[in-house]
Amino acid sequence: MHCPSCASCRQAEFTAEINIHFRGLQNLDNPGLLMFPKVLVCFDCGFSQFAAPEGALAMLAGGTSAGETLICEGDSGKSRRPPQNCALRAE
Repeated sequence: MHCPSCASCRQAEFTAEINIHFRGLQNLDNPGLLMFPKVLVCFDCGFSQFAAPEGALAMLAGGTSAGETLICEGDSGKSRRPPQNCALRAE
C-alpha cells in the first residue's frame, strides 16, 4: 500500500492512544472518546491515518453523555462485524 499523500512505500503501523474530545461548552465535562487504534505513518511525508472502530462511530455521531467514556482497544475499524472490545465506562 502506498501513502495517499506522497505515494511512498516507506510506512509502518503503530498502536496509538487517541482521545477525541467533543466540541462545545456543553461537552466541557465530557471525558471524550478514548480509542487504541492502529495508526499507519509514512516515514517520508508524515501523513498518518487510522480507522475508528465501528462501535466508536455511533458514539462520535451522537456524542456521549457527560461522565461516560467509550473505550475501544485493538480494533482497526476495518472489520464489518460489531467490535467485541468496546465498552462504555462511567467516570
